[in-house]
Amino acid sequence: MNYRSQLIGGAIVITLLLFFVGRLVTNREASTDQKFTTPASTSSISTSSLHTGRVCVDIKGAVKRPGVYRLTGGARVDEALHAAGGPLPTADMRQVNLAKELTDQQVLYVPTQGEQVPAELAAGSCTAPSKSNDNKPIVNLNSASKEQLCQISGIGDKKADLILAYRQQHGQFKSVDELNQVSGFGEKTVAKIKDQLSV
Repeated sequence: MNYRSQLIGGAIVITLLLFFVGRLVTNREASTDQKFTTPASTSSISTSSLHTGRVCVDIKGAVKRPGVYRLTGGARVDEALHAAGGPLPTADMRQVNLAKELTDQQVLYVPTQGEQVPAELAAGSCTAPSKSNDNKPIVNLNSASKEQLCQISGIGDKKADLILAYRQQHGQFKSVDELNQVSGFGEKTVAKIKDQLSV
């Protein structure tokens, strides 16, 4: 009888040991998985928030999808054009240096055939254009009339009135970015029309 109870007791102890070892192994595997996934997600968050090693380029002119693109640092003009859907059939690629390395806040302008482009607007230039991509002169926020403001794509009667009212209340704009303070103008809107405005 004593022998049998010892056997039963031993079996219970072994069962408990196996149970706890199994739990321990399972927990260790879970923590290992977590260890490998957490840094990756953290690093991707910090990369996207800080834009580490990335450049922001404004692509204009004869491309399929003009706009602002974020590319990896060290990217070339060729990669930027690919991101924008490639050049239009009317693009004059002889004036474009596809091998030029991109820099942050760069304006990349692709001219059409027969278009005379100033040196500062040549593809790969870092200089903001003196004219907008539809060849309208830049409008000065501090001296423009309502009609002149309405010439800017994205600014209608209502927004032009808001700009004029802001100018009356606060005086002259100190920078184009101050347009963010005017009702109806968010960061994205200002970024789209920034190259058509000056102060």
